[in-house]
Amino acid sequence: MIGGGAAGFFCAVNAARLNPNLKVTILEKSNKLLSKVKVSGGGRCNTTHQLFEIPELVKKYPRGEQFLKKAFYQFNTHHTIEWFANRGVELHAEADGRMFPVSNNSETIIACLLKEADQFKVKIEMQTEVKKITKLDTKFQIETNKLGLIEADYICIASGGLPKMEMFNWISQLGHAIQSPVPSLFTFNMPKHPITSLMGLSVGNAVIKISGTKLKEQGALLITHWGLSGPVVLKLSAWGARQLANMGYQFSIQVNWLGETTDALLRLDWSFYREQFSANKIGSKYPFALPARLWHFLLDEAGISADTRWGEIKAANQNKLIQLLTSHVFDINGKTTFKEEFVTSGGVQLSNIHPQTMESKLVPGLYFAGEVMDVDGITGGFNFQHAWTSGFNAATAIAQSAQ
Repeated sequence: MIGGGAAGFFCAVNAARLNPNLKVTILEKSNKLLSKVKVSGGGRCNTTHQLFEIPELVKKYPRGEQFLKKAFYQFNTHHTIEWFANRGVELHAEADGRMFPVSNNSETIIACLLKEADQFKVKIEMQTEVKKITKLDTKFQIETNKLGLIEADYICIASGGLPKMEMFNWISQLGHAIQSPVPSLFTFNMPKHPITSLMGLSVGNAVIKISGTKLKEQGALLITHWGLSGPVVLKLSAWGARQLANMGYQFSIQVNWLGETTDALLRLDWSFYREQFSANKIGSKYPFALPARLWHFLLDEAGISADTRWGEIKAANQNKLIQLLTSHVFDINGKTTFKEEFVTSGGVQLSNIHPQTMESKLVPGLYFAGEVMDVDGITGGFNFQHAWTSGFNAATAIAQSAQ
């Protein structure tokens, strides 16, 4: 097993459990195990998502949807919840569908996997980097930096998302085609934009469009000290990973702070608001579910004093405010990625892999699991679900093949 992350661990412990005759070893190039599991969900581990219908589940993956349809019939969200429950780890769902261990502590997931590895005598070798894999007649020869040459009957590559094309050389040398990697799940930078003074404010249901594209998402938006973040931005960055990379992360967006309320709908309602709140100061009385500081920021941008009464707003300023509420334009200049939770779009092309078994179509006995493949999901537990699914499917296939 190459890689000590979620997919590699899940493959290792399940293969060892399903076939006790297998001697399973995890080779991890760093000095950390399950590092993304540890930091995911703010240290709580967003283990999966409460989405059980496979046709809906696969729609959460910008890359790999068709491939995953077959994979998820083998092992899906139901199976993940059951697998952990059988080992004493109950998961609970939050209102948005994300699922965490009831302990709300990622160490619960880590401890479960380490216990499983110990129980089924999975050997773990840290700081062991794989330099080259050679296929011999019926075996593999693995060249490492620390242990020299190792022989194996089966290999599962679960080395995670590799950010640079050359880092895939040891895999492409075996004949596999690689989709060039680009970042996914990142936030939008707006250096020195005045709105960053509102850092920490969030809006529960905003819509963002990326100008000049068909990219559009809806969800919670967070203002940060460097720009915009939150689920709506992360989802957009996933769906637009390749397009935004091609733009050099220089583009403009339109933010609708009111969700699906359009400019036309807002104009229809505006005369009612003017009449209803006519004598009220616009700074203190307003019908939108927006944080007060954001509302005041928008008023300022529209040139309206917070002390102005609704009935006294000038037409030009009113038009400007309506435009800002429903189509606030920002220029984006760069991105920020979450280092430990960084997700890569790209990897081993799925046409090279059997979706039910995760076995290479080119090299029998070689399997893949997790983010090393050209599969990635939006935020919300979907990348971990793919890790569990691909790891389990590869483990099942290896265990059966080794009978």
